Amino acid sequence: MNKDAVVSLRHVTSGYRSGGRFRKGVYQEVLHDVSFEVLHGEILGLVGESGTGKSTLARTILGMVRPDQGEVIHHTENPQMIFQDPYSSLNPAYPVSWILEEPLRICGGYSGQERGRRVREMLELVELPEECLAARPAELSGGQRQRVSIAAALIQKPRFLIADEPVSALDVTIQAQILKLLRQLRDELDLSYLFISHDLNVVYQLCDRVLVMKGGRIVEQGTVEHIFSHPQEAYTRQLLAAAE
Repeated sequence: MNKDAVVSLRHVTSGYRSGGRFRKGVYQEVLHDVSFEVLHGEILGLVGESGTGKSTLARTILGMVRPDQGEVIHHTENPQMIFQDPYSSLNPAYPVSWILEEPLRICGGYSGQERGRRVREMLELVELPEECLAARPAELSGGQRQRVSIAAALIQKPRFLIADEPVSALDVTIQAQILKLLRQLRDELDLSYLFISHDLNVVYQLCDRVLVMKGGRIVEQGTVEHIFSHPQEAYTRQLLAAAE
């Protein structure tokens, strides 16, 4: 086990059982014998077609899906998720100030003054003006909503984040701004990311290493430069050709 890892997966197999609330139906395996590590300070990309198991892998790492075999070992506490669609992940009924404070209220240990200070610190980190605190999600632009989503993920000071397609709903100009912000936050806060994307061009811009997933298996992994320049698997070559 690498001492520099923030999370380690060892031969993880997991899936779902159909059949409503009692889950007594047919078992469908989604992940099969998945092993990798996210290293301290790195941005690890995860690519693959829709339906290949990327989101199930994220939920398994976060403990929302229990592995049927293997184990997920966290070397840092409180991993958080940045979602693809901040409009659906942010409560539309409340202003940004409430949305950012709520995780601190739930976990406890913060006075109202401390919560307010932490919220303002987060707003500054994600480069949003203070007037956004009074706005509800519908009153913000897509890029602003994603910045609020990033702030909400960071409010409890995690060291490891899973970013699930966080720029796919944004136009190219806003994408570039959010990718720049993610890099800045990685450096300033000493973060590590698992960055999930179907867009290999985005992965090339942002990530240090990349995992290629097909049918619930990791079929290839390596540095971004190596995978993009010397892909070994036909499936990886197909993904790269489609990105061109």
